Amino acid sequence: GIYDQLEPSYTVFHRESETFSCLWTRYDEDFDTFCRAYQADLAAYGAVEGFQGKPSPPPNVFNVSMVPWESFDSFHLHLPKGDRYLLPIFTIGKFYAAEGRVWLPLAAQVHHAVCDGFHLCRLIDEVRRWPKSPSAKPAEFHRAQESLS
Repeated sequence: GIYDQLEPSYTVFHRESETFSCLWTRYDEDFDTFCRAYQADLAAYGAVEGFQGKPSPPPNVFNVSMVPWESFDSFHLHLPKGDRYLLPIFTIGKFYAAEGRVWLPLAAQVHHAVCDGFHLCRLIDEVRRWPKSPSAKPAEFHRAQESLS
């Protein structure tokens, strides 16, 4: 389907059992509101073990996966029936310092039927701008990007 908004779904790690659970948080354009909702979801469901830690994910979720133990140059998830999986998957790795900068690996896995390289690069460029202007909100980055196009 086509959605006006996507909701992030992310994994939480359980140290004792060395397993993961999926949580999701309703997106809000106001960054502070979204962060509070994320913290509330983490407090309520973060210790729930099982594949779906927070029940009833909406159909418009996209996956954000963290691999904080390792940095990488590329990352790929092999999905069964992946030709039918149209939502993007973002994987974030362990940050590291090099060349006087801090780097954070980010892999984006998208289906070409719904996203092409041009639009993916536009998103990645927007993400690159966030650390350079920490007071800016994502919507402000979108407007800035539009002015550059």
